[in-house]
Amino acid sequence: MSIRQGILALLAEGPRHGYQLRQDFEAGTGGTWPLNIGQVYTTLARLERDDLVAVAGDGDPSHKVYDLTDAGRVELTRWFETPVRREDRPRDELAIKLAMAARLPGVDVHAVVQSQRTDTMRALQDYTTLKRGGGSGDLEDDLAWSMVLDSLVFAAEAEIRWLDACETRLARRTPGAGRVRHVDQVEPAAAEQVAR
Repeated sequence: MSIRQGILALLAEGPRHGYQLRQDFEAGTGGTWPLNIGQVYTTLARLERDDLVAVAGDGDPSHKVYDLTDAGRVELTRWFETPVRREDRPRDELAIKLAMAARLPGVDVHAVVQSQRTDTMRALQDYTTLKRGGGSGDLEDDLAWSMVLDSLVFAAEAEIRWLDACETRLARRTPGAGRVRHVDQVEPAAAEQVAR
């Protein structure tokens, strides 16, 4: 999610100061994308420079309250109306990491894949626990957080399937390289069951 557009969306609900924006952003994403306050104020300065937000009132200068401008509303509407293209998303660090590991002699690509799979399975289990209500709050009442959580679950499931495909490709390229499973690993079919 773009911090810039996220801040515009929060300001569409009403004026806020930087610390409130940070809290509301993190609450709206279930703490999945923590922001540091410096990011918030740097983004606000750029939004103000671009006439998308303005300081509201003559309050305490140490706690400036920002409000959305008409141009900011137009920008926000444009963002909601424009699909996020895959080409516009940041580069996938994991894909780059595996590609580089496959090129370099002496790197155990199978171990890299296994390490990532273990971490992704752990994350999927955590998301599933939250989805089942193991976290705080009622997901049925929090549409925004439940949609973010679904996105995280589906992305983790897709990553596990992709890692399986990478490992299959590696096994074909390296005869005799068996697939090593960690004790804490769940089979793909079980992972689908966990996510439900």
